[in-house]
Amino acid sequence: METQFLTDEKGNRTAVLLPIKKYNQLIEKLEDLEDVRLYDQAKREDDGFRISFEDYIKTREGKRSNV
Repeated sequence: METQFLTDEKGNRTAVLLPIKKYNQLIEKLEDLEDVRLYDQAKREDDGFRISFEDYIKTREGKRSNV
């Protein structure tokens, strides 16, 4: 990887510079991992309760008419 480090006056690495293409690839991978984490969380919290799409629409329409 074409990584460059910024250092302080003592030579300690304090920051990283990398090409924007590599940065964007890292961000994309992090977003993918977050999607997997959220999916796993949703699966763990799933209680099995479901309603049909038609029932959902009826519920939404009922709430709109009450406004």
